[in-house]
Amino acid sequence: MHPRLGLYPAARTVIAHVSDTHLLAGGAPLGGVADTEGALAQAATQLRRLGPALDAIVVTGDVADLGEPDAYARARAALEPVAADAGARLVWVMGNHDERAPFRTELLDEPASDDPVHQVFDLDGLRIVALDSSVPGYHHGELDVSALAWLDGVLSVPAPRGTVLALHHAPIPTPLVLMDVLELRGQRALAEVVWGRDVRLILGGHLHYPTQGMFAGVPVAVAGATAYTMDLSAPPRELVGVDGGRSFSLVHLFDDAVTSSVVPLPPGLVVTRFDEAYLAELESLEPARRLDRFSRKPES
Repeated sequence: MHPRLGLYPAARTVIAHVSDTHLLAGGAPLGGVADTEGALAQAATQLRRLGPALDAIVVTGDVADLGEPDAYARARAALEPVAADAGARLVWVMGNHDERAPFRTELLDEPASDDPVHQVFDLDGLRIVALDSSVPGYHHGELDVSALAWLDGVLSVPAPRGTVLALHHAPIPTPLVLMDVLELRGQRALAEVVWGRDVRLILGGHLHYPTQGMFAGVPVAVAGATAYTMDLSAPPRELVGVDGGRSFSLVHLFDDAVTSSVVPLPPGLVVTRFDEAYLAELESLEPARRLDRFSRKPES
């Protein structure tokens, strides 16, 4: 249980935001280089440390690189036990590298279908809407009239604790010029549907680096990829993905606030640490003594 030692109480909902795992059949390395299966296993190990504090794992697309059934089976085998042990909901969102038919059969236990994979989940009054922005045969994103009508119908009834909208193609700008070709189309129409509704946060992927922005008055949080990372320091007219810099995010939703925090993969060497015993000591102190114990700088 997260103690209240300051202004804010514990978050009411904690979501692990994982994206762009890009698994291949047989656990083959992506591009002959990136161990995507090992990176996802590392993410699962780190997520296990959260235990029952975790309420949901939302995977915002490109689960498989080529849409292979075995790749989906491997993704499910990595994350489903973590979600089950934590009592958390596992939400799979379609990406541009995913294929709808095996996505349904291998991840959702549904009959094969090429229809868009739109889903709605309830987390104790918090609604998660998974919106399929993929375009069969292409890598850009698009929301057509039917997708927007479906979303408009869902949002027409407010959820008790608001809505988190999750889609692969995040509706925010990117400094990567080539990625503009693969952006989400239909953003103005999406803004008309989202504006003034109960959407508290939009989760996205696709960009392969963690970033954030605003869309239609709603904060947008993009998770970094577990597969590989775009190098934003590359020359402006190049698009370079590197075997490193992997991460996922942790989203904390409070009654009147929301945060998204980057978790690196794997964790680095420990530089400083205050353990559970130290926290228990602080909890036992009066606020003034607590401030003196942890906030005061040592005398030189």
